[in-house]
Amino acid sequence: MATLRFPSSFVIGSATASYQIEGGVHEGGRGPSIWDTFSHTPGRVENGDTGDVADDHYHRWQDDLDLMSELGLQAYRFSIAWPRIQPTGAGAPNQAGLDFYRGLVDGLLARGIAPVATLYHWDLPQALEDAGGWPERDTALRFAEYAGHMVEALGDRVHTWTTFNEPWCAAFLGYGNGMHAPGRTDGAAALAAAHHMNLAHGLAVPEIRRIADPSAQVSITLNLHPTRELPSVPADESAEARRRASAVGDRIFLSPLLRGHYDADLIDDTAGVTDWSFLHPGDEQLIHQPIDFLGVNYYSTSAVRFDAAVSGPERVGAWPGEPALEFMRLPGPYTDMGWNIDPGALEELLVSLHEQYPEMPLMITENGAAFPDVVERRDGVAHVVDTDRVEYLRAHFAAAHRAIERGVDLRGYLVWSFLDNFEWSFGFSKRFGIVRVDYDSQERIVKDSGRFVQRLIETRTLDVD
Repeated sequence: MATLRFPSSFVIGSATASYQIEGGVHEGGRGPSIWDTFSHTPGRVENGDTGDVADDHYHRWQDDLDLMSELGLQAYRFSIAWPRIQPTGAGAPNQAGLDFYRGLVDGLLARGIAPVATLYHWDLPQALEDAGGWPERDTALRFAEYAGHMVEALGDRVHTWTTFNEPWCAAFLGYGNGMHAPGRTDGAAALAAAHHMNLAHGLAVPEIRRIADPSAQVSITLNLHPTRELPSVPADESAEARRRASAVGDRIFLSPLLRGHYDADLIDDTAGVTDWSFLHPGDEQLIHQPIDFLGVNYYSTSAVRFDAAVSGPERVGAWPGEPALEFMRLPGPYTDMGWNIDPGALEELLVSLHEQYPEMPLMITENGAAFPDVVERRDGVAHVVDTDRVEYLRAHFAAAHRAIERGVDLRGYLVWSFLDNFEWSFGFSKRFGIVRVDYDSQERIVKDSGRFVQRLIETRTLDVD
């Protein structure tokens, strides 16, 4: 065994998202979101599950913060439900919504936990979707106003702000292949949505900096798509498929955000889908705002190739511009999501980002794994022995440590997720939490993985083979 030590400045915490845990969807003046509508549409979510109650965090947040304190979390990344603040996505902020998040933040600060606030984790007010949603430019303008309201309310308390979580998923799963809310299948709309999320970020960052404390940190969180080569795919085909996947999967956000322009090959690849008329003169400069770090969400890898059998005019997918792209499952082991476990790719992703953007600090804003948990009772006390999750986290924390040793300015690691929760179209069938939630009784049980994180924070050390 070897013992790795993390720097004292390295932040270790956990993360959640509003619709996945809060519940209370009809309380406190909250309006409906696209996920309320989507989850109540038959056939959209496994088992017909909805986020109506979820983890009931809206009522149990103080107990949940006590659990975070017990585990010693240094930071907690949560998202704000836009419909709690502006039920219709516009107008004066709803005081009850502001009060809820003000109480949450004050509770975190009282327990010595740094709040990391995400402004958008996919729960768009339904009224804005009814007006066209993210494919419409006006939604970006409304987002900037919403951001201003939140920073006016919490800017003296929250010192780390994230504009968007995984805009790729919101754009291309929400508007491209329909797997996520609002469930639309229109490649041109997906590309317009991606641009307007970029624009919304670019408009919101100056608002945050105008209102927040000068020391505030501003970021955005991306899920990138590391791919592997397979011997069965010719090298030239693999390289071209990976280039196209990178254009729509990664560089559609990285390039305008961090370089100030959309790449020419992206626009060429998607010319048959859209004329890019949604891109107005000056937009790229607006998007290219200085940020303090880039959030990185990582779970797994894939391989990609071209397969004419999966293409065709009737196929609308998450990769507009290249309907013949096929993502292939790589060898296991796998998590309960069917995702391969590849901690080495996390190290490679962090190093690659550092090499491409050497001045940009990074933070792992999500990493974790779903596994089927078994509750054991010992002397009347419930335990969850989730060895697979513990070893998953151990291997990925070790990968993060290797990246730091290779010169990556990696500021922290937030484990997904603090609580078991509503896993989008999978409903409650997948458990990512380091704390188990019994959805019938709402009992919380700290899993062995939660104790693993607790010890890691206490000792700053990690034992690895």
